Amino acid sequence: MNFYIQQSIQINFIKIGGVSNSSVFQIGSAGMIIPSSYLYNTGGFTQPAPTAAAVATPLVPLSRQ
Repeated sequence: MNFYIQQSIQINFIKIGGVSNSSVFQIGSAGMIIPSSYLYNTGGFTQPAPTAAAVATPLVPLSRQ
């Protein structure tokens, strides 16, 4: 049995609190979502990255409404 879904979606505001390696964000309908997460060391790093310095202003300017 086949279902055909036609929909119209209007989004006025979306707030996403956090994103992880296996996050799934869906709007609307989908047949089946199979989350997958892969972690690769493509740079061949052998030790942790240095600690980042504190930044007073955000690196990405976000508008507030």
